Amino acid sequence: MTETAVDMDQAGAPQTARRGKSLTEMAYASLRERIITGDMPPGMEVSEPELAEQLSVSKTPVREALARLCVEGFMEAYPRRGYRVTPVTVKDMNDLFAIREMLEGSAAALAAEHLTAEELDELDRLADAHYELGENASVRSFVEANQAFHAAIARGSRNPRLHALVISHLEECARLFYMGARMRDVNPETNRDHHEIIEMLRKRDAEAARAAIVRHNENTRVGILTVLISNGRAGLTL
Repeated sequence: MTETAVDMDQAGAPQTARRGKSLTEMAYASLRERIITGDMPPGMEVSEPELAEQLSVSKTPVREALARLCVEGFMEAYPRRGYRVTPVTVKDMNDLFAIREMLEGSAAALAAEHLTAEELDELDRLADAHYELGENASVRSFVEANQAFHAAIARGSRNPRLHALVISHLEECARLFYMGARMRDVNPETNRDHHEIIEMLRKRDAEAARAAIVRHNENTRVGILTVLISNGRAGLTL
């Protein structure tokens, strides 16, 4: 083999590796978004070949993406059967919201002392977000605004580690938010609760802000759980 050919082979290997990685990242991002937004609902069974066909890639990046989603708890693997979107359990939901109440309660108390007038005005804007039930784009915009609202309060704590923890738990809750918002109109209670939180933040009342956001998270938990149970939602287990 000539020196030029060797050089081309050496250059081609990293390029192939990069392409494979990018396809895996694409497959992972696409599947994760489908799960979070509910396009792939809890309990749904899928296989590598069908997902590869849908994403127009080979089975290898799909397999690697699914392995990552299994580690993150979004998917479950069944030998010789394929994969299943992990069901939502009542215990997981309760545990997740219990942690959120502790984290976000502390963040809100600190934010009451540190948020600027401009940041409070931005919270008001986010709190006015609303959506049309049944319109996917509208629901997506609303959920994103809700996430941004909670993230902004956590950022206002001026504690980067606390902010990072809140963001992590918001991402875990995203699938639940989409499920709840698609099945019932949460505009009134969300807008009311968000503005109540802002009112306490503007008063610089740390403990009242803590109580308001804890109350809001509990309202959200109960609302999601109630609608999932009342609708006999597939994928909801004990």
